[in-house]
Amino acid sequence: MLESAHFGHLACCKNGQPYVAAIYFAFSSGVAYSFTMPGKKLDWMRGNDRVCLHVEQRPAVGGWASVVVEGRFEEFPDSDARRSERLHAWSLLQKHPDWWEIGAMTLQEPPVLEGSPHVFYGIAVTAVSGRSAVRTE
Repeated sequence: MLESAHFGHLACCKNGQPYVAAIYFAFSSGVAYSFTMPGKKLDWMRGNDRVCLHVEQRPAVGGWASVVVEGRFEEFPDSDARRSERLHAWSLLQKHPDWWEIGAMTLQEPPVLEGSPHVFYGIAVTAVSGRSAVRTE
């Protein structure tokens, strides 16, 4: 389910206060790869790398499936040491035409910056749980 999905909700926490944000992601080899712009979610993940990703499906025939991924945030900065991870994240994400929308949209005019503010990151899976239900009628 994680390999076929590309939309979920990411939960992070700061000083006991949870925060949930919608993200697009690509899952491969135990890592959920994603992209974001500077903001609350990124600040909180940098401060506490323990995060949770929730993914769900609702089949047309009825029922549902839900997966919760516990993991650790890992940033892939634009550096020589992390270039291959950034390229791998981008190569997986760009297979979906809307991969950049959530991370790039903004409600106000962004400031002009010297470099690109976008951040690629991964959620390395530490635990997975899930449930599902099907219609029996």
